[in-house]
Amino acid sequence: MPRSMGNPLWAPWRMEYILSKKGGSCVFCGIEAAPPEELRARLVVCDTPRAFVVLNRYPFAAAHLLVVPHAHVDALEKLSHEDHHALFDLVREATVRLRAAVKPEGLNVGLNLGAAAGAGIAEHLHAHVVPRWSGDTNFMPVLADVRVVPQALEKTRDYLVPFFADLPGVRLPAASEGAGTP
Repeated sequence: MPRSMGNPLWAPWRMEYILSKKGGSCVFCGIEAAPPEELRARLVVCDTPRAFVVLNRYPFAAAHLLVVPHAHVDALEKLSHEDHHALFDLVREATVRLRAAVKPEGLNVGLNLGAAAGAGIAEHLHAHVVPRWSGDTNFMPVLADVRVVPQALEKTRDYLVPFFADLPGVRLPAASEGAGTP
């Protein structure tokens, strides 16, 4: 039997993002010129000449990555041939490396193109790579207004960085104390 459209799916943790200041400079731009300390502060996992991997600040699951081209465009057809290939090569590499790093049972990979499609940052194209495990969606967000993400974002970034270190032309964020430990 189909569900009534009157039953909402609540995601109250998204209010932090919804209410945050928008506009100004693009949160994804400037990575290619950022020093390693800034890469670390911006939760960048790795930076390649045409695209980079960053942790989502408002994750739907642990180790939720965004793969972002350096080119500031809002649509796939606006990417150059080289940027398109670099983006999707890095998406593929992110899936391989997440499987090795966090051993997910599955992955969600996708793009939300445009605000109407759910893009939180519609002006700069980016792909989501979300590791998934059986039972990772549970009653906690609905009943307790709480998401269970088992590790702080900074620790997750530090843990993931070594898994991306061997990519050709990669630039990594500055190391944190205790980096690389789960």
